[in-house]
Amino acid sequence: MTGKAIQDLVGRVMLDRDFLAELVRDPDRVLAGYALTPEERAIVLEALGRGAPVSARERAQDLRDTVLKRWAT
Repeated sequence: MTGKAIQDLVGRVMLDRDFLAELVRDPDRVLAGYALTPEERAIVLEALGRGAPVSARERAQDLRDTVLKRWAT
């Protein structure tokens, strides 16, 4: 069962480009506002590719793809 916090996060990622950009820029601060499980948080951070040498746009697309596959279905 998917928790409300991740559902809220996924919905906002899908609809709000400014929020998505902020999440890519400062994931720790943004995610602090969501009561995610450790697994949910790890998946989001992994999807953002923290430490990977890719552009913010690529990280945002990777995150959108991941949340769509994992939680939006």
